[in-house]
Formats: sequence, C-alpha cells, structure tokens
Amino acid sequence: QVQLVESGGGLVQAGGSLRLSCAASGRTNFMGWFRQAPGKEREFVAAIDWSDGFTLYADSVKGRFAISRDNAKNTVYLQMNGLKPEDTAVYYCAAGRRAYLRGRYYSTSSYDYWGQGTQVTVSS
Repeated sequence: QVQLVESGGGLVQAGGSLRLSCAASGRTNFMGWFRQAPGKEREFVAAIDWSDGFTLYADSVKGRFAISRDNAKNTVYLQMNGLKPEDTAVYYCAAGRRAYLRGRYYSTSSYDYWGQGTQVTVSS
C-alpha cells in the first residue's frame, strides 16, 4: 500500500502561481494529478513517469502547468502558473503500479492510490 500526501493548495488571484507537492510512501510506475470542481467529474491534469520523466498534460493546462519529480524524495510536484478561475477545484495526486501504455495515464481507472486532495481556489 502506497500513501500519498498532498500539500500546497490555497487561494490565489487570477494570473498567480501555486506549487502542489505529493509525497509518496513507496515507488510506483507513474504519478498523476487530477482535479474535480463542484458538480463536475474528476478530470486529468498531468502525469509523469518515474523512470524517464516522460510527461503528459491536459490541453487546458499545457503551457501553464508543469509536472516534475524528485526521485530521491519520492515526491511529485505540479507547478501552476497563469492560474484562471476555471482552475478552481480540489486537486488529487494519484499513483499507478502497473506498466501501462502511456495513453492510459489519462484515465482515473489506471491509478491504484489516491491522495486526500488539496483545494485550489482562483479568484477573479
């Protein structure tokens, strides 16, 4: 069992930045960030492979968000710049154990472990 602990959420004005962190208690194959706004389904934000740092992004965050990893600390980060009110959501860190084709990183069903979530609120 891998435990994930997120931190770094908060309230920020539009155009501002936040960095989320996710510390994992063990190693898996890949990590992802998802978000869920009130009344909406959980959606993919970004993912990264532990082995080679390969990354994937949702179109809505490309060029604004950056996912990175620190292998020594078993920690994944999500740097969020140019935040918009529509980025407001609870952000969840997730980890996948299996060696999937990378196209599956977009799907919540590919992940085995989830963090508790951290609130990000962007005011206009």
